[in-house]
Amino acid sequence: MAELTCNNLTLGYEGSVLVKDLSFTVERGDYLCIVGENGTGKSTLMRTILMLQKPVAGSVVYGEGLKPNEIGYLPQQTLVQRDFPDSVREVVLSGCQTKAGLRPFYNRAEKQLARDNMARLGVEDLSRRCYRELSGGQQQRVLLARALCATERMLLLDEPVSGLDPKVTAEMYQLIRRLNREGISIIMISHDIHAAVRYASHVLHIGSEVFFGPVADYCRSPLGRRYLEEEETTC
Repeated sequence: MAELTCNNLTLGYEGSVLVKDLSFTVERGDYLCIVGENGTGKSTLMRTILMLQKPVAGSVVYGEGLKPNEIGYLPQQTLVQRDFPDSVREVVLSGCQTKAGLRPFYNRAEKQLARDNMARLGVEDLSRRCYRELSGGQQQRVLLARALCATERMLLLDEPVSGLDPKVTAEMYQLIRRLNREGISIIMISHDIHAAVRYASHVLHIGSEVFFGPVADYCRSPLGRRYLEEEETTC
């Protein structure tokens, strides 16, 4: 059984439908990139997978023992979030909130998990620094460490390289690929179609046309070829 199955989803808000009859699966260890034009429902889909928003129709089914609160999530940052005054350690540790439940404190295992993930993401030497003093790339690593505190199974990443310079972008893509090779399933929204077909195993293209399948099939499809050519033209 797949880790995640979306069946005939219709997504929208305030009476507006963004996409209809969307179906796809994510198997353990997949790296799925969600691409398409702005306003086609990509972020809405992520919120639906996380049960933060109900679909207009259809269903989201979790398999392989996966639970919604065991999915790590890295949303797009707002200006307010970038100015968050807590320390790096506090931000990362907050990823253990679902494990702590109603406890008003984090236990030893959760504190160790936060330390391990800071080391895993190369930000352990920043643990006492104020989050808002960090560079954009450092902040994204901290947020990724936070997301890993919630999961060892699946990460949802909404434009994780937005606003980063090319060098830091390349480093972030390599880091995400390493996590995927360690066995974590990745679902990532990306506007960089060339990075998507370079790193991902599968593509979900949402828009006036919909495609779901392996990267190789997407690159051979009329939709994929057209979209890749348009991206090259605008570069």
